[in-house]
Amino acid sequence: MRRFWLLFSQTITVLLAAYFVVATLKPDWLGRRPGGVIGNVTLFEAPGTPAGQPVAGSFSAAAKKASPAVVSINTSKTPDRAMAQDPWFRFFFGERGNEPQVGLGSGVIVSPDGYVLTNNHVVEGADEIEVILNDARRTRAKVIGTDPDTDLAILKIELDKLPVISLGNSDQMEVGDQVLAIGNPFGVGQTVTSGIVSALGRNQLGINTFENFIQTDAAINPGNSGGALVDVNGNLMGINTAIYSRSGGSMGIGFAIPVSTARLVLEGIVKDGQVTRGWIGVEPNELSPELAETFGVKARKGVIITGVLQNGPAAQAGIRPGDVITQVGDNDVGNVSELLSNVAALKPGVATPFELQRGNDKLKLDVTPGQRPRPRMQRAPR
Repeated sequence: MRRFWLLFSQTITVLLAAYFVVATLKPDWLGRRPGGVIGNVTLFEAPGTPAGQPVAGSFSAAAKKASPAVVSINTSKTPDRAMAQDPWFRFFFGERGNEPQVGLGSGVIVSPDGYVLTNNHVVEGADEIEVILNDARRTRAKVIGTDPDTDLAILKIELDKLPVISLGNSDQMEVGDQVLAIGNPFGVGQTVTSGIVSALGRNQLGINTFENFIQTDAAINPGNSGGALVDVNGNLMGINTAIYSRSGGSMGIGFAIPVSTARLVLEGIVKDGQVTRGWIGVEPNELSPELAETFGVKARKGVIITGVLQNGPAAQAGIRPGDVITQVGDNDVGNVSELLSNVAALKPGVATPFELQRGNDKLKLDVTPGQRPRPRMQRAPR
């Protein structure tokens, strides 16, 4: 018995010694890889995932699919020489007025023909626009068209073998879906951040005329404007546009224009040179108790019309100041933003039924919309 225990202890000692030698000299035999040396301590890493296989919970596949089509945009604007030479301007601002104004943003290649989607405020007023691809290629871009009402712009670049992003279906998104924001924040280089869809259909933010934003907590910072918001499959779901921030950086409240809106703008500008929208010529306001009392309206929902353009489409159809529009076609109207969006979606020249309330009476009128005039003034970049 004593001999048995002696043999057993010697065997264990030999095995432990062998394990120590292998672990020190050939750690890969044990499924561990050297992770570096700090002083006299050797570090080891856990076994990795085989090459080409994504790690569970990783968004690397989506990032690899979408990132090549996301570009950086550098803009420059020549200063106003007359202003720069003004003595008072030079007194307050010095010689800085002679330097070109530069801007930074992002964009998304959506066509092998070289069309790039970005924000209007990224390229607005720029004299020169440079697009930098993720593979380090650089080229000048020209503006094909802009749509200030949605803050979108279409650029065109001339390069071969362009990476193109796949367009998703933003109408199928739901709150809680995971998303990635890809862009060039602060000019540090292309960056991918992750988050979820926090809300859908955000409007009345005072950012654009037509608002239907996707809200996300994926980090969006200055320089991300015009970049891509993609789903976990790498499909484009939105164009990152704005953030709510008290510090200038991300606070977890970002807004993106849905790709469904961007697609309509893209098609309109590429085919017709502009986006065609319906227009009826009214001044709408939110229905408040004060306005309802002023116009003697008993309606509890809808949008009250406080002004009607003489001889405009609404006036010709019989709409008057004080009327409350409750429905456009088959779509209910609850606020000004919804009215603008529903009217803009109408085809000019095609009559559409409007439901409204006038005093205690409910009416149904057919309105033939005209074409919405283009904005006379462009908004300042945000």
